[in-house]
Amino acid sequence: MTEAAAPGPKRRRGRPPAPRLLPPPSVDAFLDMLVAERGAAANTREAYGRDLLDLNRFLESGGGAIDSAVTEDLRAYLGDLSRREGAKGGRTGARTAARRLSAMRQYYRFLVSEGRRQDDPSAALDSPALGRSLPKLLSEAEVEGLIGAIAGLFADPERLAEGLRLLALLEILYGGGLRVSELVGLPLSALGRDGRALIVRGKGDKERLVPLSEPARDAIAAYLPHRGVFFVKGRDRGFLFPSRIARAGSLTRQRFGQLLKDLAIEAGIEPSRVSPHVLRHAFATHLLSHGADLRSVQTMLGHADIATTQIYTHVLGDRLQSLVASAHPLAKTRS
Repeated sequence: MTEAAAPGPKRRRGRPPAPRLLPPPSVDAFLDMLVAERGAAANTREAYGRDLLDLNRFLESGGGAIDSAVTEDLRAYLGDLSRREGAKGGRTGARTAARRLSAMRQYYRFLVSEGRRQDDPSAALDSPALGRSLPKLLSEAEVEGLIGAIAGLFADPERLAEGLRLLALLEILYGGGLRVSELVGLPLSALGRDGRALIVRGKGDKERLVPLSEPARDAIAAYLPHRGVFFVKGRDRGFLFPSRIARAGSLTRQRFGQLLKDLAIEAGIEPSRVSPHVLRHAFATHLLSHGADLRSVQTMLGHADIATTQIYTHVLGDRLQSLVASAHPLAKTRS
């Protein structure tokens, strides 16, 4: 009697898995430079890697390579990208092309600076027209409505700590204009001794001092005695907003975003209009509309270039018209 053959591993139906494409060593070196010299975040490194890998895949399909590409190769790639992105709409496609072009430019400048190439093939490429994109906004009344909606959590003793934490998060975000990653990752040590300001570590590992409003200071003082509810006893990692379940030890961006959506529903605001980034926009816009100067807002937002902050100046139109109508001598009606 013949021995039955041992069953082998089951074969998966369908196509075999596609081989994982790895970036060339020069792309890896560029990505490492972004992190080491420019302080790029992990998400930024990953995004640049995806963009350059897509370019390399296109070039290799035609027998070329990313390191030896010429300007016409890059134009052909952008044309192919435009066709692929066409179904997503004009603005989406243009934004994708602009981001890919930015990645290419920085990559080839890196190759030239490192002596790996003598020329920059991306220098002759034109940027796609994007048009003006204004940030989404919430009115001051709507922000007040969000803050007021937290009162519903205070009514439930079991959710008091959650309400106090959410109030502190919201007051800091709207009162200081932090990026959501900066906010949820704040260490407890970011609070100054007098509690009147935060030391925020932002992009490029740069620190900035963000003053706290009186409502924000009051909200933090009320929350701190309940902070221990949000971490496992004996495992406090020193975050201002810790988490019992998040791997990093602090509240995640995704969870905070979800909490804001829930709060928007309570406040009667369309949830799609509310996010941490929208509240950052509201901070900058409302400051400018009340007379703050652009440089101060730039400093508080942590923008390296004031041109980035200038997107918020669209709110100045009505205020300046009102100022001219009320204060300019030629605007006054002669009796």
